[in-house]
Amino acid sequence: MSPEDFLQIRNREGERLDFRLVDGVKHDAKRAGYRRPLVLMGHGVTSHHDRPWFRELALGLARADLASLRFSYAGNGESEGRFEEATPTKELEDLASVLDACEEAGFGPITYVGHSMGAAIGVMRAVHDTRISALVSLAGMFHVARFFERHFGRLVPGRDLLLGKPECPWNEALKQDTARIGSLTKDAAAIRVPWLLVHGDKDEMVPLEDALDARTAAGGRPDLVTLPGVDHRFGGAIPALVAATVPWLARQLR
Repeated sequence: MSPEDFLQIRNREGERLDFRLVDGVKHDAKRAGYRRPLVLMGHGVTSHHDRPWFRELALGLARADLASLRFSYAGNGESEGRFEEATPTKELEDLASVLDACEEAGFGPITYVGHSMGAAIGVMRAVHDTRISALVSLAGMFHVARFFERHFGRLVPGRDLLLGKPECPWNEALKQDTARIGSLTKDAAAIRVPWLLVHGDKDEMVPLEDALDARTAAGGRPDLVTLPGVDHRFGGAIPALVAATVPWLARQLR
């Protein structure tokens, strides 16, 4: 398979994963042994790939001659599957399937950019998967169980909705899986690839402390960019997010 034939991604359950591939400006697929660097982007809980920060980041990467692929985990957005089965454990396998497809299409090296819970998925995947050559956490969860308990602990599985979204019912599988994961202390300590943390100091969903604790657990190795006055969705600060992220990714991929 070549990048030009890259039309569909399915996970290990056979569910189609919706994605958008934004190519870099310059590439030479005819060169012998050619591989094309790629940035993967994974979203957070109750979300999908078509978020403003991901769209603008993809455009910034294209201007830097870098390809990007943003995708929706199964059960989210336009991807197949049920949200009730979209646990972190299953999303770890979804990410492996995306990496499989990208590797088969000749992309590499590959970096992963995750937002919120998507960032936690990236950390857990990067510990065991050497295909991830660098990692970026945008407003990344570190204390996973604490996040779900803080925001959804009073909800009743099977009755209540996450963030009021009809397509995202609070369910027992997600509750139990996030409680089992707890915090990512051991995972962060095992990360050996370059790692960038970008976090707003006014994040109302995942506090800045998560990024600080991740950096401490990783022995101070990750780079940290703190965006003053910025919330979980980078409201009014997407250009600052792009400016902090694209040059860093370009250095890792080149």
